[in-house]
Amino acid sequence: MKLPEKNIFACVILSAIFLTGWTHTSASLGNYLVNHSMSRLRLALISVLIVSLLVAASGIFLWRSSGLLSTVSPEKAPGEEEGRLPQETIAEGLSVPWALAFLPDESLIFTERSGNIKLVAKDSERPELLGTIDQVETAGEGGLLGLAVHPEYESNHQIYIYYTYREGGQLFNKVVQYKLENSNLVRDKVVLDKIPGSANHNGGRIKFGPDQLLYITTGDAQEPELAQDKSSLAGKILRVKDNGDIPKSNPFNNSPAYSLGHRNPQGLAWDSMNRLWETEHGSTAHDEINLIKAGGNYGWPIITGNERRPGLTPPVIQSGSDTWAPSGAAFLDGTLYFACLRGQALFTFKAKNPGQPKPSFTNEFGRLRDVVVGPDNFIYIATSNRDGRGRPVPSDDRIIKIDPSQIDVD
Repeated sequence: MKLPEKNIFACVILSAIFLTGWTHTSASLGNYLVNHSMSRLRLALISVLIVSLLVAASGIFLWRSSGLLSTVSPEKAPGEEEGRLPQETIAEGLSVPWALAFLPDESLIFTERSGNIKLVAKDSERPELLGTIDQVETAGEGGLLGLAVHPEYESNHQIYIYYTYREGGQLFNKVVQYKLENSNLVRDKVVLDKIPGSANHNGGRIKFGPDQLLYITTGDAQEPELAQDKSSLAGKILRVKDNGDIPKSNPFNNSPAYSLGHRNPQGLAWDSMNRLWETEHGSTAHDEINLIKAGGNYGWPIITGNERRPGLTPPVIQSGSDTWAPSGAAFLDGTLYFACLRGQALFTFKAKNPGQPKPSFTNEFGRLRDVVVGPDNFIYIATSNRDGRGRPVPSDDRIIKIDPSQIDVD
């Protein structure tokens, strides 16, 4: 092991002191022993003992100087190597997971785009199949998408799902309420139906807000003009009661629309001030992070990027010429985390002082579809490498747990 130069110099000086001291000590000791008629054998034994003590003292000094004794660094935990962060795979070998949510008992429930709803119980390593939605149509980007757990799940056991289906040769999306009873899914009622669908731009994120109302993102169904049509459910963020009724406080009379002018929104999250943030796929880059207000018009397809027009709200942040393809979003300690598909990273930024988002895990897990915060305040992400646009590894797709304290968000 290579020693620092200052330690080597100190060792030389110390050795010189030891040798000088030993020379004088041995001479004096020899004269004393001779004058006292001490045998030569006994003199030799004492000399060996003194030399041994000096050698041991020098060895200890060298050991401490090298850092092996007093400055030993603990071995890094698995995943703490340079450029890697502590992480744990919760489930693998999945079929394009789309949405993650936690139940009150800390079980993780999730959708797979092919139509499956699965659950990973707390401390379990195996997903359990709760049910398959046979009506799901997986054309293009469509399929079984969003998932939300009712705020009063402990008493009503209700979950909500958003999925694409085909009827009369046309694609639509719907929101359906189910009950989870003894690990069995029981269909309860249709909450909202006939949301325009297509092979692409189906939106699909659903979440209950702080107001206990259900928020639903819908895409423009590849017909951009629908995003500005207040009579259409496409290209909107919708808000309804848990039974599908329209709240009287909605901004547009007798309409579930909460905001309009969206292209393909896929992420919703509320900050500590109950402000609603949304992630949205732009057209040819210009992906967006929007701060949503009731009745707001977010411009698509009239404006994109940093363009301005009276009455239209530009994004808080947009990707410029880069493409993030942002999807699921979640807040933790004032930081917005959002999963990116094309960007293949988990991005973060501070809501109080929004700046350019900072990527983590770039190209490490591939395409990321969703991110949620668990009851343990860890970050959970879902990959989307088997959606036809990724490069899956044998373990894909996966749900991965990450320690947020290891992510640099500043």
